[in-house]
Parts: sequence; C-alpha cells; structure tokens
Amino acid sequence: MQSPSSQVTILDGENIFHIQTDARMPHAILQQAGHPLASTDEILYHGTVLPADFELPIGGAYTLQVLRGVDLTLNTPDGSQVFHTHAATVGEALSQLGLIVNNADQISPTLETPISTNLAVHFKPAHLVNIRLDGYATKVYSTRSTIGDALSSAGMALTGLDRSIPGENEPIPDNGQIEIIRSTETLTIKEEQIPYTKKIEYFADIPAGEQKVIQPGETGLTISRVRTRFENDREISNLTETRSLVREPKQAIIGLSTKVQVNSINTPLGPLQYWRSAQMYATSYSPCRSGTAKCSPNTASGVPVRQGVVAMIYSIFTQLAGTQVYVPGYGLAVISDVGGGFPDGRLWIDLGYSDADYQPWSGFVTVYFLAPAPAVIPAELR
Repeated sequence: MQSPSSQVTILDGENIFHIQTDARMPHAILQQAGHPLASTDEILYHGTVLPADFELPIGGAYTLQVLRGVDLTLNTPDGSQVFHTHAATVGEALSQLGLIVNNADQISPTLETPISTNLAVHFKPAHLVNIRLDGYATKVYSTRSTIGDALSSAGMALTGLDRSIPGENEPIPDNGQIEIIRSTETLTIKEEQIPYTKKIEYFADIPAGEQKVIQPGETGLTISRVRTRFENDREISNLTETRSLVREPKQAIIGLSTKVQVNSINTPLGPLQYWRSAQMYATSYSPCRSGTAKCSPNTASGVPVRQGVVAMIYSIFTQLAGTQVYVPGYGLAVISDVGGGFPDGRLWIDLGYSDADYQPWSGFVTVYFLAPAPAVIPAELR
C-alpha cells in the first residue's frame, strides 16, 4: 500500500516553490525540490527552527521557510569582524551579537535594512560626554571625534572668543569631561581729566591786597580705549590699549600786587599796624632744646635765644632779618634766627624761649608782620 504524500510549500528568500512529496524530513524535501541546504542554513516551520532529524507528519499541507545563512562584516572603531547570521535585518544581527544600539549611535545601513550577501555594517557607538558650563553639567551622547564637533552636535558650539578644556581640536578624553569657557570682550572709551597748574605773577598796577585772574586755568583731557575680557561673566583682564591726548591743560595765571596795604590789629599791647598776615605752623625752642646734641645759646643774628626771638626758614630770614612780628599768645618778637622748616614746605615759625621760661608750641598760628614793609617782599609771603 502506498503512503499518502504531503503538499509542501517552500519559502526560500523571495522564491516560492510547491512540491508533492512522500518524503518526511525537511532537508530531504528540499533536496528533492532542487534547493538543497548548506551546512549553515536553517529551516523554520511555524517560526520555529527545525532540528536536522525532524520528520513531518504523514500527509497534510506544510509551509517551510528556508533561512540561508550569510556572512556579515561589522566595522567598528576597534576594527572589523566577519560573522555568520540568519537574521532578517541588521538590527537582529547586531542583537544576536549582544550589541545594544542607542539612538545616538552611528550605524550604516539602518537597523531595518534586510540582510543580504556580503553586507558590511559600519557601527560607531556614541560616547557619554559630560559638558560643564558655569557650574552646571550637561550629559550627552556623541559619536564625534573632536571636542569642537561634539559640542556642535550637542547644540553648544564654541563661538567668538569661547574656548574649551581640552581644546576644541583635541580628541574627546577617555573620561568624557569637557568644560566650556564662554569668553567675551568689551571696548570702552574712558575720559580722564588732567588738572591744570597755577602760576603766580606779580604786578605793580594791581591794588594792594587784591589778586586778579590773568589767565583762567583749563583742565586737559585724554581719551583711552580700554579692552575688558570676561570668562563666564567674570572679569579676568582690563587693558588700556591706547591713550590719546585730546586737550593740553592750560595753566592758570594769578596776578598779585607788589604793593602792600597796611592794616591795624588790636592787641593786649594796643593797636599794631601790619603789612601782611600769614598762617604759619609754630614750634618752640630754647638754648638747650634746639634739636642738637649740645646747647646753642645764640641765634644766627648773634643775639641770645630768649623770648622775643623767632626763627624762620633761610629764604625769609635773609630778607626779613630784624623785622618785627606779632604772634597772638606769644607777643612781640624779632626775626633773628634760621631754622630748617618742614619738608612739605608749609610756612613755619620757631618761637624762642630761655631754658627757664620754655613753653612747648605745636600748631598753626596767625603771624602778623609789622610795619614798615620791606622794599622787597619774600615770595613765600606775597
């Protein structure tokens, strides 16, 4: 008695075949149909891979799917490898290798591409990059090779004077750490006033005791260009690049009279006439308190140091030696001695005493220069 035959449909890639056969083993059926299996091929029945010794039930209709194994070349930054696969798509093939593909990974052709003979897949996994900017961190995945390209792909490109650590042309470091330094510069124009000086000139036609502005003073002006650099909104440098003189200062000339005007002052000694009064810093001395290592009993004029004798700087002494002055609280005195004065050039008077009646002085006083006026007034008192 003849065994019943089976109706078998064979799906081999894009080809479909039908065969009426008494054979029961799938590989034998394919051999009979003229589509033998290679050692790397597989047969699916209802989506399940059939073992080599599987036998179909007697009779009936069956559909067998042939999975032809192909060699697939995988190219990665670490090199190339060839492996055999029965996967239908690139994504399935990579999954069989245990590769997890992220959205940021670079892969060509796409994961949905059907597997074909001699297919080469290029796979470049994305690296985790930690971008720090002004104290904040942003984590992104990037397949770019350099810092600059990675920042551009992340929407954080360097512009203008910006810089990065490491530099934008350097490769992404193994630790994935990148710092962005946002840099800006400003240019400002700075005006600076130059103060003017004063010059005193003396004129015989100006009334005594008056002064006249012969030439008004005028401040000068410079303009500077200042470049200021900021990194992450913090000022790191301030450089004056150019300074231009816009206007020279103009000296003020003040005219004073060479004439003297005699005035009167009431004192415990009665009215006294004076031709000039001046604020002067007063100190005091005596023969053994003159600031030297030994006692000096005499003055530059030869008279003994005592009350009623005062000293002034050399330029005034040479012109007014013997002139009488009045100092409130001290009394009448005669300019008879020379002293060093003060380094700052202030007007100064040293009040003389004997050692027995010495009194210390330190402070400003008004000194009245008593009439008659000299023929030439010292410059310090004009």
